[in-house]
Amino acid sequence: MTEKRALALLQADRPGGLEWFIDEYTPYVSAVVRGILGRAMPEQDIEETVSDTFVTLWRSRTKVRPGQAKGYLGAIARSRALNRLRLAGSDLALEEDILILPEAGPEALAEGRERDEAVRRAVQSLSEPDREIFVRHYYYGQRAADVAALLGMTPEAVRQRLKRGRDKLRAVLTEGGNGYDR
Repeated sequence: MTEKRALALLQADRPGGLEWFIDEYTPYVSAVVRGILGRAMPEQDIEETVSDTFVTLWRSRTKVRPGQAKGYLGAIARSRALNRLRLAGSDLALEEDILILPEAGPEALAEGRERDEAVRRAVQSLSEPDREIFVRHYYYGQRAADVAALLGMTPEAVRQRLKRGRDKLRAVLTEGGNGYDR
């Protein structure tokens, strides 16, 4: 079956349409959800968010355009995962090893860990909501518009806070003797 045919079945509320989308896009939707929820939520919550994504697809089936189903599902999955994080009151903490890039030798690795810890402390020194904005944008890769919508701000306000946050981090890291000159 093709996506166009499956979408026609889905929109007509006929058997086979939703099942095709589930079979075809579960790996993709799971990757999107897992990328956001990662280790912050148990596997059961990740699976439930994936299921919620397909329920939302079914409920909004008349809005989906041919050829745009994958993007639409990705947007739903992202929204559902972010909502689950927000509702759970998750502390969007930075993971220990996320900033470490593989380098040659144990000395370089130790320096990298020290540098990463300095960056982590600098980010933690930001006040709320600046810390949450910074983590959501740079760690979770969320767009300024998405962060703004989640926090009830304008995208321009989020971009301004990101700029101020970068300036503050630059000052903290250069003053702290961490060897940062940019």
